[in-house]
Formats: sequence, C-alpha cells, structure tokens
Amino acid sequence: MDLPTLWFVILGFFFVGYFVLDGFDFGVGMSLPFLGRDDTDRRVLINTIGPVWDLNETWVIVAGAFLFAAFPEWYATLFSGFYLLMLLILLALIVRGVSFEYRHQRPEASWKRRFDAMIVVGSAVPAFVWGLVFANVVRGVPLDEGHDYTGTLLDLLNPYAVLGGLTTLLLFFTHGAVFVTLKTEGEIRRRARRLAVRAGLVTIVVAAAFLALTSLMHGTLVSVVLSVVAAVTLIASFVANLRGREGRSFGLMAVTIALAVSSLFAALFPGVMPASNDPANSLTIANASSSTYTLTIMSWVALVFVPLILGYQGFTYWIFRKRISRAAIPAAH
Repeated sequence: MDLPTLWFVILGFFFVGYFVLDGFDFGVGMSLPFLGRDDTDRRVLINTIGPVWDLNETWVIVAGAFLFAAFPEWYATLFSGFYLLMLLILLALIVRGVSFEYRHQRPEASWKRRFDAMIVVGSAVPAFVWGLVFANVVRGVPLDEGHDYTGTLLDLLNPYAVLGGLTTLLLFFTHGAVFVTLKTEGEIRRRARRLAVRAGLVTIVVAAAFLALTSLMHGTLVSVVLSVVAAVTLIASFVANLRGREGRSFGLMAVTIALAVSSLFAALFPGVMPASNDPANSLTIANASSSTYTLTIMSWVALVFVPLILGYQGFTYWIFRKRISRAAIPAAH
C-alpha cells in the first residue's frame, strides 16, 4: 500500500469514527421533541451526551485537517464547490454547541424552549447535509480542467443526493434513539425503545434504497459487499432492540454506519472527486495527494497521536458509562 492509499484509508477511518460517534449525538438532539415531555426529560436526554458531544466533534476537525494536509486538491475542490453546504454544517454545529451551554443559564421556560429548538435544528441540519455532501462526492460533480466545481447549489440537490441526506438523517436519528435506551432508565428508556422501533422501520427502507442505488450506479465488488453487510447489521440492530438488547442494538447500529460510510469510500476508490462531465477532470488519490515527504511526516505523527486519541476517547466513555435517570437530575433554579 503506497502512502496516498494509506492516507485515503486513514481519512476514511476518521470520517467513519465521526459519523458513528457524532451520529448518535445528532440523534439524541433530534429526539428532544419526541422523548422530552418536560424539562427534566430534556435535561436527561442532553446529559446522556453532555460529557462526550464536544469530544465526538473533534473527529471531524481532525478529519478536515488530515484532508487539507494529505489531499490539498481534494480539500480545495470540496470546500470551494460545496462552500454553502459546508457553511451550513458549520453554522448548525455552532448553534448546537451554544445551545447546550446556554439553555440552563436562565430559568424561563420560553428561554429553554428556544434553545431546545436550536439543538434540534443544529442536530438535524448536519445529519442531513453530510449525506448530501457524500452522496454528491460519490455521484460525481461537474469539474473543469483546474478541478474547480462548475455547477450550482441546485445541482447538489439532486434526487440521489437528497436520498443520501435522508439516509444519514434517519440512521443518526435511530442511532440516537437506541443510545438513549442504553443510557437512561424508567419511562424515558421505554419511550426511546418504541421510538427506535418506529424510526428503525423507516430507516431500513430508506437506507436499503440508497445503498442499493449506490451499488447499481457506482458500486465495486468491495462496496457492494460492505453495503449488503450493512443492511444485514441494520436489520439485526432492529431485531435486537425489539428484544430489549440495547447494548447489542447500539453496537450493531454503530457497525451499520461504519460499514455504510466505508462502502461509500470503497465506491470512490481510487477516485476522490469524480468529474461527471469529463472523467479526465476527475481527482484521484494520485493527482490530489501531497508529496511523499509530507505524507511520510504525517504518517509518523498519526502513528503517535491516533492511539492517544483512541485511548482518551475510550477512557472518557468508560468514566461516563452509567445510566441516567430523572432522579439524578437536580432541581432547576
């Protein structure tokens, strides 16, 4: 495996980690109107991800930094051509982060409702737009000889990309509902399981349609196999939730998302940004990567710091592994 290929795999690994971890954060945020019947319920939900949501977001920061350093041509084309979509994701993440910190600063119910609504929007928008972005990358976009995007925003809102956005939105929503069943007790846990069942049925249909369409249009042998296994694990997660096996259901949902994202990267390889108008204008891991010297230095840095990131992440989840109940939430002041 040469260095550009290695860094394509490393980049895929970090996006997989981001979607698995921040995916259930988004799902919990989107579940507030469905599971939070009063302020205490909503505080329980927020507290399930309170210790980890900002840590989960660091995965996309690292992924973006690696993309910039390892594949500068890909980074430039993606962030210039998809500028409005990327800006929308950034603004939504800012709104969500601010809402987590500010909703408890005043006691008025109207104040908290506004910030709760911002959490929902700040969770749903990235969950949908990330699917739009990755679906368009896999599908291919019009590029000129300088690898600049020549389409419009409306071109990015094509039916295939919208289906991709709905797929990530529903996957994350279901992932979050299952996470709530794993992290809470009492009535809210039971409501979360029922919500995960209802959402899971819709998710299975939509995700299967998107993965099947991707396999037909852009699939390789590896991506098709990954897509099929992802469909199987998604159904297995649904069955495990029906049987009350929250841990197994959550683990299988994480595997489903990891396999689904991996299948998209496998469908891309060895390309990174296909040109829909002229294949000669496409970006590949060969013509989009940095120099061998840069990739070598980055490899040594990753060898040192990636295990530290994984170790700290695992330690954090271990420390905050216990369930949360309404009784554990102090009275609001």
